[in-house]
Amino acid sequence: MIDKMERELIVIIDFGSQYGQLIARRVRELNVYSRICQPSITAKELKEMGVKGIILSGGPASVYAPGAPRCDEAIFELGVPILGICYGMQLGCQILGAEIIAAQKREYGRAQLEILDKKDLFNEMPEKTTVWASHGDHVEKLGAGFEQIAATANCPNAAVRNIKKKFYGVQFHPEVAHTPKGEVVLRNFLYDICGCKGDWKMSDFVADAVKRIKEQVGEAKVICGLSGGVDSSVTASLIHKAIGDQLVCIFVDNGLLRKNEREYVEATFKDHFHIDLHVVDWSEQFLKELEGVTDPQKKRKIIGREFIEAFKSEANKISGAKFLAQGTLYPDVIESGSKDGNAAANIKLHHNVGGLPEQLGFELVEPLRDLFKDEVRRAGEYLGLPEAMVWRHPFPGPGLAVRIIGEITKPRLEVLRQADLILIDEITAAGLYRQISQALAVLVPVSTVGVMGDERSYENVIAIRAVETTDFMTADFSHIPFEVLGTISSRIINEVRGVNRVVYDISSKPPATIEWE
Repeated sequence: MIDKMERELIVIIDFGSQYGQLIARRVRELNVYSRICQPSITAKELKEMGVKGIILSGGPASVYAPGAPRCDEAIFELGVPILGICYGMQLGCQILGAEIIAAQKREYGRAQLEILDKKDLFNEMPEKTTVWASHGDHVEKLGAGFEQIAATANCPNAAVRNIKKKFYGVQFHPEVAHTPKGEVVLRNFLYDICGCKGDWKMSDFVADAVKRIKEQVGEAKVICGLSGGVDSSVTASLIHKAIGDQLVCIFVDNGLLRKNEREYVEATFKDHFHIDLHVVDWSEQFLKELEGVTDPQKKRKIIGREFIEAFKSEANKISGAKFLAQGTLYPDVIESGSKDGNAAANIKLHHNVGGLPEQLGFELVEPLRDLFKDEVRRAGEYLGLPEAMVWRHPFPGPGLAVRIIGEITKPRLEVLRQADLILIDEITAAGLYRQISQALAVLVPVSTVGVMGDERSYENVIAIRAVETTDFMTADFSHIPFEVLGTISSRIINEVRGVNRVVYDISSKPPATIEWE
């Protein structure tokens, strides 16, 4: 049994589209709550959820190919509006009697859409507009009850509707930025066709989450592994709002942190929010185990193992604790294959708490499991977290260990900490911090010749990496102005003893990754 949603709900049935999560985000940006479900979800389950509308996503398959994904055809009898996008349009049309064939001319990239009927789905749209297409099949013959409402040069039925079945189909992607008027199409579907009012607000989410946490936890204590990143910070703040002193946070100092990181976390959560924060200094143990290790994967395994030992050593001292809080986000839920996006699922654990729920015998509390990353930041702002914490760039679980190529030592860590601090200071001073998605300094195990004063030097190289991305799956290097790069380089070479050369990484992802290890 799936609980009926208390708020307006649009379900996206995902057929393997590379844009599935983007559709869900676009719907939420229009203040309507969305959830991604697998094609196996039944019409009965959707009815129990109280959906206001359904969106059928695109996908890489052909609807007439053996084994192509399909949905429960009974969804077309629910009486709720359905929007089919690309593959979703072809599948919906096929189920309702249309013929789908391989197009003589495939359509990939930008196309010019001519709108033939400007009511409902295309209300307030221009007669011609640019759209982003990505298909090799198209709807050849429309079945009974269908109307053609838009066309492109290569696709006569680029948009269709079937009023009786409340089905609309578009052979382009309104969710991508390359379709400039795509938001209008989605807004028309949500508000004019589905009748949504737009009740998805962060204040409502926080109130609902507080209520759910109280009901789940009761009088027990909750332990939260605090890293200082936005996900764990918002998780801790939200749970503290719900249960106050029943929350205990554990912060492990692994000796691999940025400069002043421990002090910043203590000041924010212990002094400002008055959260019960336990700091475990395990730095000597981490550094001892990492001594002489240069292989990146060995570093990660050692750090993960030591974290669990450090965390357990403190968690076992806390009486009355029955729950472990974790900053699982909605993309993690989707990747787990959860059918309704809300049921229990085998979700990948945070790198820092992997295996801990089983070892400690705790239940999980995951208050952010319905949110995307940008929504987590909005929740953090609403909860009053400092802007610097809410918008902080991602920082890897293994810390500076994967930004030092080669062996980890205290002197090498100090060199990198100082260089990292200068980098962040200067991009912040230049007003670039929010524009850049992630910036980092890397200590390269190469010494180069230089001249410092009147003497020859042979010292370390620092590589600077800065990228811009929306999803961290792909990324391009940031085009930091030369004068800012010059200032960063000059300060690092002059202020960080042991560095005589700074280079800037201009590779994109792929083929390079964002981190160097």
